[in-house]
Amino acid sequence: MSRLTLHTLDTAPADSRPFVEKAIANNGFLPNLIGVLANAPLALETYLTVSGINGRASLSLMEREVVQITAARIHGCDFCIAGHSAISLKKAGQTPDTVRALQHGQPTNDAKLDAVAAFATAVIATRGAVSDAEYQAFLAAGYNEQQALEVVLGISLATLCNFSNSLAGTPVNPQLTPYLPGAV
Repeated sequence: MSRLTLHTLDTAPADSRPFVEKAIANNGFLPNLIGVLANAPLALETYLTVSGINGRASLSLMEREVVQITAARIHGCDFCIAGHSAISLKKAGQTPDTVRALQHGQPTNDAKLDAVAAFATAVIATRGAVSDAEYQAFLAAGYNEQQALEVVLGISLATLCNFSNSLAGTPVNPQLTPYLPGAV
């Protein structure tokens, strides 16, 4: 049960309703994260705006999902692990083995994805003050300065979602439970 009000389209504050409608149209259901963020229309707008911006990053969809799953795992947000695992499998065409590895912080056997996961982990652990060796390893994997900052962008998006879900105790939608750790 959510500690914060879990809004529906009918109960959402008027300023949140256009965003809730958009989320329903995009997903075919109302993700509970959106129902929680609807309590604060500016938080919901920020989430959707930053999501759109993050979607334009030079990192591939799967690389962006690696950042999201890694952050969610570190922050203890099963809702976001499930949601981003679903995207990884359905939209990014990733294998269940790779998604399971990411969910558990294990190597994926894809050097580029592992470099993104390692760099995101280091950024979170050091609050951005990664070592020269960690940064150079990211660059050596074929990434650049822009993409290092795009990892930070992804982590900022994940932090908003992960921490909001933790505050609320957001339940995982039934549509996402097949993507929880241990279910994939």
